[in-house]
Amino acid sequence: MEHMDPDQVDREVLIDVRGLTKTYGPIRALDSISFQAKRGDILGFLGPNGAGKSTAMKIITCFLEADSGDVEVGGKNIREHSIEVRRMIGYCPESAPAYGEMTVDGFLRFICDARDIEDATAAIDRVVEMTGLERVIHQTIETLSKGYKRRVGLAQALIHDPEVLILDEPTDGLDPNQKALIHELISNLSKNKCIVLSTHILDEVERICNRALVISEGKILVDATPESLMEQAPNHNVIRVSLASANDAMIDEIGKQSWCRRVERESEQTFEVVPVDGRNHLSDLLSILKDAELLSIHLQEGRLDELFRAITKGVAA
Repeated sequence: MEHMDPDQVDREVLIDVRGLTKTYGPIRALDSISFQAKRGDILGFLGPNGAGKSTAMKIITCFLEADSGDVEVGGKNIREHSIEVRRMIGYCPESAPAYGEMTVDGFLRFICDARDIEDATAAIDRVVEMTGLERVIHQTIETLSKGYKRRVGLAQALIHDPEVLILDEPTDGLDPNQKALIHELISNLSKNKCIVLSTHILDEVERICNRALVISEGKILVDATPESLMEQAPNHNVIRVSLASANDAMIDEIGKQSWCRRVERESEQTFEVVPVDGRNHLSDLLSILKDAELLSIHLQEGRLDELFRAITKGVAA
């Protein structure tokens, strides 16, 4: 039985995926994947194109039917209670389809009607402020930039204040300021919701997600926190050093330390120190270099993209 968190009332499972499989002819888009997401989670789906991320999202949101496996959202099975599940979910697909001839206000009122929202004006005012659409509220959607179209897609997903948000590439096409706005919005929303987002932007996972699923060829390869993934990244806590003069005796001394796996010399002045255990040994190294003329030193955190390439090497083309 799963361990119960002390705050389990606020951390109930809102998405429960069990053995989900989907094929398109000879292509197995999903290969018996299973995972859970709780209230408060921001779950990042990482994977190359064709990995199965969008297929999984479309099944959870009742847009596609799985070949086998089960999904429950808020304790309700998507096959048996699809209408109730759709009411609980806000979905922003990658293309964020909308009616181009409608104004932003008209489109959001249409969504309110479709979702039977009584106070449409209040709901629209709330999501327009949240997504920063005030300037374009009376423009037709076809005249908007790609970034604003993405924000309209997010607004329609949020308009009924759902418990679960499914966001497919939510910051695609946004400039850095717009991305920051959406990141802040997602982080604030996660306190009372469960959010699943797919992304190709690994920095996005590091910034806002508390869990990351790495998926490739329909299989979940990793389910971990971004922090633990970072620790597994190839260059995590590797120290890059540049000295005025790096003599062989000093390099040999560093290489003999119990915490040093190896020293990789790049030039007469520059070298990298790779730790055995992946831990931070900057202070240990500085004690050895105390009498050296130090030009620069950099402790590398490692990058999720490096780990992603290592994990999916040979799995996805």
